[in-house]
Amino acid sequence: MIDVLKRPVVTEKAMKLSTQGQYVFEVLPEANKIEIRKAIEDMFEVHIVSIRTVRLKGKIKSRMTRRGIMRGKTALKKKAYITLKSGESIDLQGAAV
Repeated sequence: MIDVLKRPVVTEKAMKLSTQGQYVFEVLPEANKIEIRKAIEDMFEVHIVSIRTVRLKGKIKSRMTRRGIMRGKTALKKKAYITLKSGESIDLQGAAV
């Protein structure tokens, strides 16, 4: 079940949200909110108030090479915004997901 989580998102925006008790994780695109809730509650031993998920489409990339234009696409990503019960927190520095 813990395989649902890929990694915590450690960006400036995500760190600002962590002061409000919200944390951001990159999860498997097939994962649903029930699986995400169970994985985080089991791994970090916290109580979750709400979960919001966002699917980020892959971007089309192209580059010039000797053989001509090479086109490709980046992978689809899914992020989960977790809101914890007041007074609880997750230590992302020591978290090895």
